[in-house]
Amino acid sequence: MKTLHILGLSCIILSSLSAQKVGFVDTQSLLDRMPEYKAAEQEIERITQQWQKEIDDMYAKVERLFQQYREQEPLMSPEMKRRKQEEIEAEERKARELQRKRFGPNGDLFKQREERMKPILDRLQQAIQSTAQEKKFAIVLDRSAGGIVLYGEPAYDLTDAVAAKLGIR
Repeated sequence: MKTLHILGLSCIILSSLSAQKVGFVDTQSLLDRMPEYKAAEQEIERITQQWQKEIDDMYAKVERLFQQYREQEPLMSPEMKRRKQEEIEAEERKARELQRKRFGPNGDLFKQREERMKPILDRLQQAIQSTAQEKKFAIVLDRSAGGIVLYGEPAYDLTDAVAAKLGIR
């Protein structure tokens, strides 16, 4: 009985899908052809490298302080050792905190990427939606985002139409 229900439901779903036009788009291909996307990616990469250098410099400072401590340790009083260890630990905490602030979840890199990419992705989404409506497609899948389009009839590929709407080749 359960199998009969599942079979009936599957038939209903398949018949409703067959009445609708389904298309697909390769969004990654479109993004790669958008100059503003490339510029945003380059800017994010530049910022990332700058921040990583800043963090690397902080860790290098921690390493230098630790090396100085090891060299001077035999000559230090217990109080001097304790202060130097605290200084090293504080610098290391600052470096870890900056790394978390820049590259952690919801960190500065995440915010920069979202800020720079959102307008581009919104424009792409708008072009896809507009193209789908003009060509009377009910569903549009993304071939590049794991949409699992194993085969797509070229007539249902909207990538070039969306590219034209975006003004890219």
